[in-house]
Amino acid sequence: MRSHNSTLISKTFHPSPPISRFRYRSSALCALLARVSLDSGTFNGLKSYAYLKQVGVGSGARRHGFLLRHKTFHVNAMDEGSFDVSSFHDWADTDGPVEYAFSSSEGEDSDSEMILQPITDVDLPTRKEHFHPTDDSVTLAAHRFATLGRAQKKRKSIYGILNNFGILAFLIAMFSLVDWCAWRIVRLPLPPFYLIRPFAISIAMVCFVGYICVPLLRSLKLLSIIRNGPARHSYKSGTPTMGGLYFIPIGIIVAEVIVGFSSIEVSGAAAVTLVFAAIGLVDDLLSLKNNNNGLSAKMRILLEIAATTCFLCWLYTADISSPYSMKMLVPMPAPLGLLCLGNFYPFLTAFCFVSMANGVNFTDGLDGLAGGTAALAFTGMSIAVLPICADLAVFGASMAGACVGFLFHNRYKASIFMGNTGALALGGALAAMAACTGMFFPLFISSGIFFLEVLSVIMQVSFFKTSKHWRGTGYRLFRMAPLHHHLELCGIKEPIIVAGAYVISAVLVFLAGYIGLISA
Repeated sequence: MRSHNSTLISKTFHPSPPISRFRYRSSALCALLARVSLDSGTFNGLKSYAYLKQVGVGSGARRHGFLLRHKTFHVNAMDEGSFDVSSFHDWADTDGPVEYAFSSSEGEDSDSEMILQPITDVDLPTRKEHFHPTDDSVTLAAHRFATLGRAQKKRKSIYGILNNFGILAFLIAMFSLVDWCAWRIVRLPLPPFYLIRPFAISIAMVCFVGYICVPLLRSLKLLSIIRNGPARHSYKSGTPTMGGLYFIPIGIIVAEVIVGFSSIEVSGAAAVTLVFAAIGLVDDLLSLKNNNNGLSAKMRILLEIAATTCFLCWLYTADISSPYSMKMLVPMPAPLGLLCLGNFYPFLTAFCFVSMANGVNFTDGLDGLAGGTAALAFTGMSIAVLPICADLAVFGASMAGACVGFLFHNRYKASIFMGNTGALALGGALAAMAACTGMFFPLFISSGIFFLEVLSVIMQVSFFKTSKHWRGTGYRLFRMAPLHHHLELCGIKEPIIVAGAYVISAVLVFLAGYIGLISA
């Protein structure tokens, strides 16, 4: 593909015998290859910056059998998406040698064409060889740097595994502790492994089904389009999305099966969760169809309010477990006790549904961030609602397990995203647990990360509009909103941000569970 002021790369196959080293007519190409190899060994390492290199070589000098002429070789700005060239390792898989021809687009007076043939690990010089051309030494160094880059990528993936292991160990310890003390909390005998059982079953099922659904979503071309966030997130474009299509139903089904489809509270929470998942599904499908332009913010909020209104109508008429068999009560720790909100209860419920759904959606910007913090929030809510409605505690444990199972595929670096389908559903499920039991205060505590993300967006937009109105120029509080993108631009690595959010959420889970138990 040729474009103005860009380099032409043509790929041709020849049945000639392989050549054991690069052949080229300008030593500037050597510097180019070393720079490219330093960046993961691929030509895609040349990002959207200008790379201009001019090298003068002694005319007519013959070095190790190569004729190096006094020429100038320059490479102008190349865009990552302007051409598609596979890595050096893919070239070695072809049956015959592969030649790449580089030529300038300046016209007929430009530098002559240069031919290079990549090498494999077998073709690299060995210590037994007595003659090593200077350019092959540079090639060897570039190859070693490329191998080092791949090793660093493997080490980076370990960070996601460590984050998963940490959150899994913490949640197993929490549910085991609650199961051991459940009879003291509920003051009624509960089956053994009451919460750890739905949690473990959901993890196993979601993790297993993920190995089927991730390739399936990829084959269906349900791939994400990254247009917001830092520029470094551009590599995430093309990752399968809408993972909520499989892990949300699994969490709901496991909870319903364990409670025997007999709990009206679980059925109501499951229904509103699916409705919010449907809203997110419509948003995701429109985004894929209209090039990342899904539902408008106003339309999505209106749909969320409509779903909340239907849920409130059901809540008024259904015979659900509530504190002291009285609805519209909000349990608070002493000395506040039970607060009867009356007509303010529906407004608080609607606020929770909208804020939680959008809070999880805003948090879903880093690999594993939304799924892990949602799992911790469900854990805190399961502990808080256990004295009031034990069946809802099972629902929360099952959804927490579904989130952890999804993390096995969504950890850094993610192979799938939950999309709005999963994010809105998780927010709706958390709000439904609070609305059925009145445990809004524990919800605000356990979901502190979500509210912090929403608050950062509100502050950013409000400050920008206010400063633009009064000073004519808009100013920003953060480098980028939500908050996790600001931390990224400050130089903090993505897995470190996720691990810090997990630690903060774990502390909030302890606090939310304790307040919920002393309030019931």
